[in-house]
This record gives sequence, structure tokens and C-alpha cells, in this order.
Amino acid sequence: MKAWTWDRYGPPDVLTLREFDEPAPAPDEVLVRVRAASVNPYDWRHLRADPHLVRLSIGLRRPRPGLILGADLAGVVERVGENVTDLRPGDEVFGEVPLGAFAETVTASPDTLAVKPAALTFEQAAAVSMAAHTALQGLRDAGGITPGQHVLVNGASGGIGTFAVQLAKVLGAEVTAVCSTRNLDLVRSLGADTAIDYTREDFTAGKQRYDLLMDIVGNRPLARLRRALTPRGTLVIVGGIASTDPLLGPASQMLRGALASRFVSHRIASVQWRPNTQDLNYLAHLLETARITPVIDCAYPFTALPEALRHLERRHAQGKIVLTL
Repeated sequence: MKAWTWDRYGPPDVLTLREFDEPAPAPDEVLVRVRAASVNPYDWRHLRADPHLVRLSIGLRRPRPGLILGADLAGVVERVGENVTDLRPGDEVFGEVPLGAFAETVTASPDTLAVKPAALTFEQAAAVSMAAHTALQGLRDAGGITPGQHVLVNGASGGIGTFAVQLAKVLGAEVTAVCSTRNLDLVRSLGADTAIDYTREDFTAGKQRYDLLMDIVGNRPLARLRRALTPRGTLVIVGGIASTDPLLGPASQMLRGALASRFVSHRIASVQWRPNTQDLNYLAHLLETARITPVIDCAYPFTALPEALRHLERRHAQGKIVLTL
């Protein structure tokens, strides 16, 4: 099989498309023929070891030999391990793996996969897992969202943000979306009650206060974000795509938030997505009933992964960027 690997940290140019032996599923795994995948900041952070903290899990000086990049995927189950009972060959699935999705086949745990909604293309399904899991768990678990709350999503036009706007509406909130000028119509079409153009207005300086603020961008100090909250409001720190901390990256803002939350009236929480079948099935139901929809900026062929990652790093994509196999 063909798969994308890298033997040194750096820009997308260090990626190499190589031939690998097809993996065999362990007793608790399935083998999936990948039909589509999507790219995430998670991928370029691993590619570049940005932040340096990434090196602890994949190699201090260089990536461990044979690592394959990629997390989000959609495809068809080809083989199942002897202990797998919920999936069978021929099932169309979507979900994610820790690494390895940018390949023609990949082994995966059934616990991070779900059956693909029939109405979705493989490309649409591949755009869901990491972004939608993060948005859902950020709003529901970290944020404790309840119907009627005023929710602000900072970074509303990206992969996580487009799902966060839609899910907040599904969960009964009044939603304010913060994005650039060109994305105002997009976030309104996703259900945002109010759209703020950050190039013209600073939401932290306005009079409106929010019960829940989901910060996906990470480009404002905690003190300014807290100014936009109600006295008992909740700040959810997602990932911080704008983080420049070379050692800890987005984790530095999360650590500051955890420390500050001990001394302020606001609740400050962070979210680390946890892919699981139960949430994927919930998302699949919302997708099947058209209550949410993946926003796809563009699709690249599998052989153009470096170009897709360069597009992602420019941070101008609306929603997700996908790969087709």
C-alpha cells in the first residue's frame, strides 16, 4: 500500500509517499480501506514537531521510522479481528486513528469508528470526527452548555468552529460567531444568530456578555476573554491554532487557564477531544437528519497531501480540507 511518512521534522516538503506492507488487524482491530481523509492542525503539529512537546510521543530528534501521518478518515472495512463483533467486512465507516490515516489502508479500533450515514459521501464523513468531537465535547462536557445560554464561538469559520456553531444551536443556545469579513455569510448560514467581523470589532471590548465562550483561536489573553463573560460564565479553551509557544503550544494557554480558574469567579476549562463511537453515532444522527452538515473548503487528491497541508497552514480555509483516494 502507499502511505505518507516523514523522517525529519519540518514543512510539508519533508513528506514522502512510500510503499508499505499492508497492516494486519489485531484481534481487537479492523482493517479499513481508506476512501477519504481530512487534514487538521493536529497533522502539521506532528509534521513540524510544533510545539516541541509533540516529540515526547513520536521521537525526540526525528520521527520514529515508519510513522504514517493522518487521523481523520472514512472508508470500507476489509477485515476484522477475531474479537470484533460490532463491525464486519463491507461496512462503510468514519472516525479517526491516532496516526496512520494518510494511507490506502489502516488498522483502527472499533471504539473510534462508527457506521457512515448513507446520505454522506466519504469526503463529507472524513471531515467530521476530530473537529466535531472537539466542538461537541467542548460545548457539552467542558462548557456544560444549557438551552437558552448566550454562546460565543471565536474562530467560527474553521473546522471546529463550523461544527461548534451548528452544535450550539442544536443544543438550544443563542450563538454569536466571530470570524473574518469573507466568512460572515457562511456562519450565518450555519445558524449563527449574530456574526462579528473581528477585523472591525473586538468582541472583548463590547457590552455584550456571554454565558459560554469557546476560544478556538488562542490569540487573546485570558483577562480579555474573561471580560466578555457574564459574572459566572464559562471560558472553554480549545486548542489555540494561533499559539506561538515553541515548547508547549496550545497547552500553555490551557495551563494558564487551569491556574487562573482557582482564583476567579469564571469557570475556565479546556478540551482534549476523545474520539468514541457513542459520540460518533450521535453526530451521525444529526448528520442524517440534516441538523448539522460538514463544511468542506476544498478537496485534494491523495497524492497532493503536501499542498493540502500548506493550504491548511495558511489558515484561510472555510471548514475542512479533505483528501480523496
